[in-house]
Amino acid sequence: MYKSLLVAVDGSGPGRKALELACHLAKVDNAELHILHVPEVLPHEATLIWGIGAVAIGDELKEMEVLANRIMTGAEGEAKKLGVNNIHTHVEKGEPARTILKQAEVLSVEVIVLGTRGLGDLAGLVMGSVSHKVASSAKCGVITIR
Repeated sequence: MYKSLLVAVDGSGPGRKALELACHLAKVDNAELHILHVPEVLPHEATLIWGIGAVAIGDELKEMEVLANRIMTGAEGEAKKLGVNNIHTHVEKGEPARTILKQAEVLSVEVIVLGTRGLGDLAGLVMGSVSHKVASSAKCGVITIR
């Protein structure tokens, strides 16, 4: 049914469920699986103020990079364990929903699989959840899982 899928992972429980579903679909169809992680980073250098001192956020960005690599290594290992052979991993910076949509287009995937953090439909629409933004703007199929 599918030739290529994109699953967005963030290390959360719903993200893991999305990965499991995407792996199942990829294995059944012998499809190409793209695993994407989009760490949320500030678009500019910033400083945190603690009392009268300031701490640069540069160190936080390095920690986010390390975490992103851990998430991707774990996701790729899980996909292999679940029997997927054709795996591509991607770590992209940017606003998550826009970046997921852009990568889906660039990679020409047929479906995006996403976890949702359990906000109700109304709360998700009001707050602008990533899954709602992707589902409302995608040019391909979207599967969300809780």
